[in-house]
Amino acid sequence: LIVRGAMAKPKGGSAAAPTPAAPPPTKRLPAGAKATAGLCVFIAAMGVVAQQAYDIRMYAIRDYGYVIHEFDPWFNYRATEYLAANGWHAFFHWFDYMSWYPLGRPVGTTIYPGMQITAVAIWRALGKLGSAISLNDVCCLVPAWFGVSASILVGLFAAECSGRKSAGAFAALIMAIVPAHIMRSVAGGFDNESVATTALVATFYCWVRALRDRPTARDGEATADSYAFGLLCGLAYVYMVSAWGGYVFVVNMIGAHAAALAAGGRYSSKLHRAYSLFYVIGTAGATRVPPVGLAPLRSLEQMLPLLVFLGVQLLEAVEVERRKKRLTPAQVWKRRVQLAMPAAALLVVATAAILPTGYFGPLSSRVRGLFLKHTRTGNPLVDSVAEHQPGSTMMYRQYLQNVYPLVPCGFALSLLRLTDANTFLLLYGAIAYFFASKMARLVILLGPPASAFGGVALGFGFDFLIVDALLRLLGYAAEEEEEPGGKKSPGPALDVAAREEPKEALKDAPQGGNGGAGLLKSKPKPSQLAAAAKARRAESRRAETNPFGGVAVAREEAAAAVMAVADSPGGVKTRLCMGLALALATIYAYYDFHAYCHRMAEGSSRPQIMFKATYSNGQTVMVDDYREAYWWLRDKTPEDARVMAWWDYGYQITGIANRTSVADGNTWNHEHIATLGRILTAPQEEAHSYARHLADYVLVWAGGGGDDLAKSPHLARIGNSVFHGHCGNDPTCSNFGFYRDRSPTPMMEKSLLYKLVLNGQRGVAVNSSYFEHAYSSKHGKVRIYKVKRVSLKSKLWAADPANRVCDAPGSWYCVGQYPPALQEFINSRRNFKQLEDFNVKRDAASQKYHEEYMRRMGGGAGGRPAESAAAAAAAAE
Repeated sequence: LIVRGAMAKPKGGSAAAPTPAAPPPTKRLPAGAKATAGLCVFIAAMGVVAQQAYDIRMYAIRDYGYVIHEFDPWFNYRATEYLAANGWHAFFHWFDYMSWYPLGRPVGTTIYPGMQITAVAIWRALGKLGSAISLNDVCCLVPAWFGVSASILVGLFAAECSGRKSAGAFAALIMAIVPAHIMRSVAGGFDNESVATTALVATFYCWVRALRDRPTARDGEATADSYAFGLLCGLAYVYMVSAWGGYVFVVNMIGAHAAALAAGGRYSSKLHRAYSLFYVIGTAGATRVPPVGLAPLRSLEQMLPLLVFLGVQLLEAVEVERRKKRLTPAQVWKRRVQLAMPAAALLVVATAAILPTGYFGPLSSRVRGLFLKHTRTGNPLVDSVAEHQPGSTMMYRQYLQNVYPLVPCGFALSLLRLTDANTFLLLYGAIAYFFASKMARLVILLGPPASAFGGVALGFGFDFLIVDALLRLLGYAAEEEEEPGGKKSPGPALDVAAREEPKEALKDAPQGGNGGAGLLKSKPKPSQLAAAAKARRAESRRAETNPFGGVAVAREEAAAAVMAVADSPGGVKTRLCMGLALALATIYAYYDFHAYCHRMAEGSSRPQIMFKATYSNGQTVMVDDYREAYWWLRDKTPEDARVMAWWDYGYQITGIANRTSVADGNTWNHEHIATLGRILTAPQEEAHSYARHLADYVLVWAGGGGDDLAKSPHLARIGNSVFHGHCGNDPTCSNFGFYRDRSPTPMMEKSLLYKLVLNGQRGVAVNSSYFEHAYSSKHGKVRIYKVKRVSLKSKLWAADPANRVCDAPGSWYCVGQYPPALQEFINSRRNFKQLEDFNVKRDAASQKYHEEYMRRMGGGAGGRPAESAAAAAAAAE
């Protein structure tokens, strides 16, 4: 940028007089000494990072043993077991009839399989090496292992973006223990994000690495790095796609950065090669992941990367022509417009022709919710998930703690070094912050950029205030910071030299077009003069097309003036004092940060499926009610038993109890989940008339806290979204809940859920002719009831393969059907229609329902429900 800024001075003008520099130091370090020492320190820091990252994630194993956590990880573990036992082909053709009864779930087309494939590959590799570790233990340890790899990759990413190994070391140390990363990577938390974070950072690192400048590349030509790391970026992205649905963020992030570079006048052939390889390889691989298919070419969420890909092809065509015909900047812009106008017209015509066919898919509810307030998504199923709530300053402080105030400092310092890689970090931080502010779950996206910015801030203080100042105080010439590509970051003196004629510049500046390892001692050769002149002309042409060239000049001139003062004897001593003060403050803050992160890690490591509790007498016990209830189902019920429970628990029912569940934690079938909610919130007699055709047992969570009564308002709203009229004319179901005195509303009091949870308490009793109490856990957290007068006819009908609907004769994809006895009930449903889905005709009833839901959830007349989940929980206590 210093060179480009110097070349971008106004024609006919003269450069400002350089600020006099401090007297040159008398001693020099051996060539490469500082870089070698920095590399050694960086490698040593990565060893510390690995140890810290692994240790902090092992609380769950130390306290609870090798136990899979929560809900989703149990499905992931069950799927991993199936892959290990049945192989690749069977896994991708697995239609699971033990979940989503009686429909079943096509697991092969609804799962991101990257984590399962990774776990099985590691397990088999360890087996080949003689290890007897079980698949369960591998799955428990995968999050910790990948937490280590993600932390190290963040160090490499930060070093590449900032050009400072010290920044990379500090960033990795932060990432190793920061709660924003730990929240999804503790041992036992076998969830997609634990693996996907590594894939995400690997993709981003390969991307910025592909954009590294090389002195051998002239006139905007492509580099070997752009080919090699563009290819690796595409492969890393394919792995990212296979691991997590958040891949949409990754592809849009890289597409947005490529577009920003082109718009900012930083287009070059290396950008074209890197982005083209990334997009072609990544998209080709992504379409092979079953849940994705052709979405990269059809989904509105992924249109930006496609448009950028088309755009860089146009820019590259002009770039090739520019180099061949030696076009002037004005001719380049004219040629770009000449190509862009017909291309844009063709694109508009094609879009207008395809759009009415329904080819393009709509924005999903979750993506739509990122641009709206949480309670305004219009989908009560999405609105019911707590982690979809918007972020807040308190959340940032909770998950970033002492890193939180460092982020703005690192961001500001990064603005002073606008390289291709560093602009990616700036853009990544801004976009990740925006999305985290919209959805609390996405704070995980803030972990890498926040760690990187924290590393930049601390790395700058370490290098500039301590290392550089100490070397100058001892009389040594502080060797220029070596960037990852072996290129030196030029000092202020280069700004002066670059403004001289080529011969003079070669005499006083480092070798090479972008800086070299030492100063010229001999007279330059004619070839060197010619190369310097050619490079200068090329940089001048690029600077003229750069709309920010003037800003670069002003910034570098200001930096030169500041550095002249900082390198003076008084400035060096001041820097050193400031550096020592910063070091002491950092050490103090780190101890506080380290202790806080370990407390957060210990709290995040509680499996939820079991937890520690303290009696009133001070005795601490392990509450294992949930697993014990599932074990009871496994041991005391027939193998073909069907269990009805709210959808949250379906993964644990199939994964631990090995019994068929009516629904699980996936959201792929809104209507089926709504049917379950409708049954559980109906009066018990009506509920029994439906449940007897679907289930043999009903399981509820009780005992207060986050039990089923706390969730019950959401159950009613979701049920009402498909069975209109279930809550009367109120889509928010404000009549299903509790009054301020904790007494139930009439609808709540009559509901099956209320009676099952509070049976035997407060005068509440279940009609034993409908539901017979079968089991209560030791601490009352789980209750199981046997459904009386189960319809054997419906059960046999649903189990008959002849009654399943296959997509083709002999296909594995055969969807079950509801038994005939429920057809009238099922036919009363109105399929839920998201209003952003322009491929579905919007009827007046759906429009009216949506508007009323939004009005009431926004506090309109009729109001939001007086009973919140917290109020329901309090009533249950």
